Amino acid sequence: MDNQFSLAGKVIVVTGGTGILGKAFIDGIVEAGGAVGILGRNAEVAEERANAINQAGGKAIALVADVMNEAELVAAKDKLLAAFGRIDGLVNGAGGNMPEGVLQPDEDIFKMNIEGMKKVMDLNLWGTLIPTQVFGEAIAQTGKGSIVNISSMNSKRAITKVLGYNMGKAAVDCYNQWFAVELANRHGDKIRMNALAPGFFLTEQNRNLLTKPEGGYTQRGELVIKQTPFKRFGQANELKGALVWLLSDASAFVTGSMICVDGGFSIFGGV
Repeated sequence: MDNQFSLAGKVIVVTGGTGILGKAFIDGIVEAGGAVGILGRNAEVAEERANAINQAGGKAIALVADVMNEAELVAAKDKLLAAFGRIDGLVNGAGGNMPEGVLQPDEDIFKMNIEGMKKVMDLNLWGTLIPTQVFGEAIAQTGKGSIVNISSMNSKRAITKVLGYNMGKAAVDCYNQWFAVELANRHGDKIRMNALAPGFFLTEQNRNLLTKPEGGYTQRGELVIKQTPFKRFGQANELKGALVWLLSDASAFVTGSMICVDGGFSIFGGV
């Protein structure tokens, strides 16, 4: 019986591939037999991760680009095609929050940093859409493939302080469904788009918001744990299975979906 979960022979590009969750994404792809393009702004980390994979017998290439810069993405696409000759999948892992997109409880809600909110929203929405335009075109030329967007708990529920991030991820969900339908209208079942929605995982961006340096949770961290039925944060490697499934032929009849990997956060009513 063929292993439908295998990514052998597939070439997948991961934006945000130099981050903590990005590391889990690229490792999961390689472990499933795929070749990976590690795309991010940090050239040193991208090269380090690609070299480690290649030395261990896998296939990887570092791609340095900003997801908001179309010219840099086109150059990265050309480099990936020159190395592997095809592109079968895309993981839109780049995104996140910024200090200027945060509204603190003691700040006036009617004097929020509008430009900061726009900047965060743009990163998460257009930082997903623009790479899809660039790499999706190459996937269409291959003839078959899968695109996975990264959603968030923030997309469906009101998470305090981070309005720009909430709006950006909600827009990604809308795009995920709309574009999945349009892909199907034009390419049938050959190119699919789905979203992976992580719950709360500790990253460089949120570690200090959720945990204390001396150990234990901050007040915000305690609220997250209270709302999570599993009563813990997720571990990055727990995203691998769902991601590989969405990229593989095992999910061949799945498109426009959002898969939550969240310890039950999204379904818990708090009582």
